[in-house]
Amino acid sequence: MDTTLQQTDSLLNAIAPAPGEPRREILDPATGELVGFAPVHGLAELEAAVAAAKAAQPAWAAAGHEARSAALNAAAEAVEANAEELARILSREQGKPLNGPNARFEVGACAAWLRAAAATPLEPETLVDDGQTRAVLHYRPIGLVGAIGPWNWPMMITVWQIAPALRMGNAVVVKPSEYTPLSVLALVRVINGALPEGLVSVVSGDREVGAAITTHPAIGKVMFTGSTATGKAIIRSSADTVKRLTLELGGNDAGIVLPDADPAAIAEGLFWGAFINTGQTCAALKRLYVHADIYEDVCRALTDYAAQVPMGVGLEEQNVLGPLQNKAQYEIVAGLVEAAKASGARVLLGGNPDETQPGFFYPTTLVADIDNENPLVAQEQFGPALPIIKYSTVDEAVQMANALEVGLGASVWSADPEKAREVAARIEAGTVWINAHGAVDPRIPFGGAKQSGYGLEFGAEGLKHLGQPQIING
Repeated sequence: MDTTLQQTDSLLNAIAPAPGEPRREILDPATGELVGFAPVHGLAELEAAVAAAKAAQPAWAAAGHEARSAALNAAAEAVEANAEELARILSREQGKPLNGPNARFEVGACAAWLRAAAATPLEPETLVDDGQTRAVLHYRPIGLVGAIGPWNWPMMITVWQIAPALRMGNAVVVKPSEYTPLSVLALVRVINGALPEGLVSVVSGDREVGAAITTHPAIGKVMFTGSTATGKAIIRSSADTVKRLTLELGGNDAGIVLPDADPAAIAEGLFWGAFINTGQTCAALKRLYVHADIYEDVCRALTDYAAQVPMGVGLEEQNVLGPLQNKAQYEIVAGLVEAAKASGARVLLGGNPDETQPGFFYPTTLVADIDNENPLVAQEQFGPALPIIKYSTVDEAVQMANALEVGLGASVWSADPEKAREVAARIEAGTVWINAHGAVDPRIPFGGAKQSGYGLEFGAEGLKHLGQPQIING
């Protein structure tokens, strides 16, 4: 057996359920093979995690920023020391390939975000000091943070949640997706080698555990990445305890290609903006609006690029696109593409899955000549199928981009960055990229507009959202 695979199995064994403990089979979405067994925790395990967090948090808060940052840097080193094992678990459980902007990339991002949280300065801010009045703004620990994560980027988004929470002096209880618990269990086990006992716990349970986190009186803040519908449920259930919330919810990101853009020059950026993680990314490009003057040229350039990108089993080094993570998501994508085909839309590439093969593979699919009200455009597909819509005027493109109730990200593509920025200012989204899409940076705040959530992550603003503001006046 491959030595790295033996090491991966060793880490999987370390997080496996104890004999007699409830467990869930986790299967590889690319092959259907068994990856491992995840524990099925319940409310008793949640209470134990909360008790451990409450015991560990006061000393952690008292340690101060410098000591906490040192521990986060040590955690980053631990992630890097175990990077290949973590990437293989992630690839086998989530489906994403090792290479490209996928499993190894995601594990590397975990280390990068831990270091960024450690390095970002956040000093007390003197608001007024005029000789008569002195007011200084501080950020104190909230206490306990509940982190509820998704299945698409399970390791990276968990770090997005726990790194700033820890830096600000909080303890964290993590609830991973039922689809990808092994990745998060393994990651937290590695990170905990650099942290005080009890400070970060994983409760690998079902929706009952997630719901209990949102109502638990000891948890002062909930961070959630997932669907808008679940985010609304969290808002309602957290109301009685007036929890602080950071919600990164669903998106259906628009990209607008202006008529001066060079189709050949932007094809690669458009592709990865849409198809990173096989389209399973909240801030992926999901609706592409192209001016009529260059519409066919963009369709051709994008099709030529997309046709060359290999899809397959994640552990095979040549692949950079993988399967859908689960059958339910596969069926959503397949249904939306079939509806588009039935409406008369033109399929440029894909749309023809081989259902005789194992795994939830849906081919890279580009759909042109599609109406803006078509479900493939109006609903978030969250998979490898991109609709391309023709427009005549920039006003029309902006109106279509803004027509939906979500607004996580967007992009504008042009040979003239200043002209692109003018269009970007008119788009209702939390982030608008110029000649790129979805490029998040640990130094730059990120959050949604409209029903794509509220609260900010990353940078100093992200740290502030994991602290309790306190004004000392006098």
